Amino acid sequence: MSLAKGLFVTFEGGEGAGKSTQLRLLADSLRSLGHEVLTTREPGGSVGAEAVRHVLLSGAAEAFGVRMEAILFAAARSDHVEEVIRPALSRGTIVLCDRFMDSSRVYQGITGNLEPAFVETLERVAINGVVPDRTVIFDLPATIGLDRAQRRAGDDSPDRFEKEELETHEKRREAFLDIAKADPNRCRIVDATQSAEAIAAEILGLLENLLANAEMSEPTSTGSAP
Repeated sequence: MSLAKGLFVTFEGGEGAGKSTQLRLLADSLRSLGHEVLTTREPGGSVGAEAVRHVLLSGAAEAFGVRMEAILFAAARSDHVEEVIRPALSRGTIVLCDRFMDSSRVYQGITGNLEPAFVETLERVAINGVVPDRTVIFDLPATIGLDRAQRRAGDDSPDRFEKEELETHEKRREAFLDIAKADPNRCRIVDATQSAEAIAAEILGLLENLLANAEMSEPTSTGSAP
């Protein structure tokens, strides 16, 4: 079942918060209700963006500085939006995305120490009007998240961001909470220390009104601002 208007939901938070698991569980629940669902991720999600993902997470761009990384993230996001997200929303699909613009605000803006005007300009160009209808922010102490991420990775080396200092990860946690407080219409905070089942039920409940509204709305060619 396609909605009259697509619905764009993003999952945000620190490392090991459980975003990927919950995105999969939500997609399964929505499909069981008859909805058309697309799951995607950032960096990545489109052919061009997936190529950039490898460069970013491998650390190959780190030597060129956080400004260059931010530009690469924006380029990947622009391709993702125009090639995947916007077309899906125009078809009335529910798009679930693991990370989006708030991750750039936090990782490159807050802990990357980039000036706000630069980050805001990159964001505006990259998203080109496609704003999430709902952003779920997974709140978890950095120590727990990093431990989960390390156990998940096993013998694999931590990626470009997982390897950073605990203090940096905790600063990101606070930054995500600040974003949620500043934009309460779009963002909802979920306690990620709960069981997977409890979190999944809470997230589904956070979408009930949005789903009802989307079913009644007129079709649109872009994502909608909250």
